[in-house]
Amino acid sequence: MFIKLSKEQQQMMISEIQSFFSLERDEEISEFAAEQVLHFVKEKLAPHIYNAAVHDVKAVVDQQFASLDDEILTLERPIRR
Repeated sequence: MFIKLSKEQQQMMISEIQSFFSLERDEEISEFAAEQVLHFVKEKLAPHIYNAAVHDVKAVVDQQFASLDDEILTLERPIRR
């Protein structure tokens, strides 16, 4: 998978997953089980979220370039004949 996490990030996420299961589902899950959930999310769900973010960034950049293009065109000087 293309997502690289530091050991600290991974451990924090595992703890968050365990907390979620405890608070929301009233289930205690092991660190191994939480790690498996994290692996599933990284492999199956994260690419969809990542791609949506890429499309959002592209839309923002396209909008900024269009605005910049308009601003550049205002610098044109009239040509007299």
